[in-house]
Amino acid sequence: MKFLRRTQIGLHLPMLVLACLFLAPLLWMLSTALKTPEDIVNGLGALRWWPHPVTLLNFATVLTNVEEFPVWRWTGNSLLISLAVTLLVLTVDSLAAFAYSRLRWRARDKVFAVLVATMLVPGQVLLIPTYLLIRGLHWFDTYWALIVPAGAGAFGVFLLRQFFMTIPVELEEAARLDGCGPLGVFRHVILPLSKPALATLGIFTFMATWNAFEGPLIYTGSLEMRTLPIGITIFQGHYSTEYGQMMAAAALAAIPVTIAFLLFQKHIIKGISLTGLAGR
Repeated sequence: MKFLRRTQIGLHLPMLVLACLFLAPLLWMLSTALKTPEDIVNGLGALRWWPHPVTLLNFATVLTNVEEFPVWRWTGNSLLISLAVTLLVLTVDSLAAFAYSRLRWRARDKVFAVLVATMLVPGQVLLIPTYLLIRGLHWFDTYWALIVPAGAGAFGVFLLRQFFMTIPVELEEAARLDGCGPLGVFRHVILPLSKPALATLGIFTFMATWNAFEGPLIYTGSLEMRTLPIGITIFQGHYSTEYGQMMAAAALAAIPVTIAFLLFQKHIIKGISLTGLAGR
């Protein structure tokens, strides 16, 4: 028993240290958001974690000064775009993964290898071609520019394809004997058994879209079409930076993704652990 306790302590202690390191920026953000401007300036030369005095003025300013900082509009934009992109990615990637994993067609594995190879291409390479395409379609400064280009991805196809490959073929054959076609098998067999993988991809997509910076910065121009990550940078001016208000806005922006992660963390762990590397 003593050996097991020492082993558990030896395993949990490094995890605790890493958890503290990862939580330190979050705690500093909350601490700065609760400080007065004078306290922030006085604490620049020293590491002062606890605000003195504690104030909610920064949150009040961010939430009420809607003419200069339309935080509610930015939040609505981020939420709408994140949900739309997540739904589109789950639909497109799941259909593509089904085609790569369960359907038989010529050069399927070679085409899939090319698709996986595209994951090595940096996203910044596609910014200019995507921008020119959006300009040509007259989508600049619209929701279409932020939703459609992000509506599919090679990573999601790879993740779901690997999960679909672990589903027994006998279930698919039984569904075909009952009269199901390919779409019937996809709807009644594959999707119900793939909830962990779909939840994993969904939360990853939602978090990535919510925190996206380059796309909303390049593809939008008006203040009303900005998202929260872009809106936070407005608090940083040419001559001064409102650190307290910036951290308050950042804290508000972190709430939705934190809640989403806490709600779906079990599905994420299960989806990743069950995603095999089987081939067929």
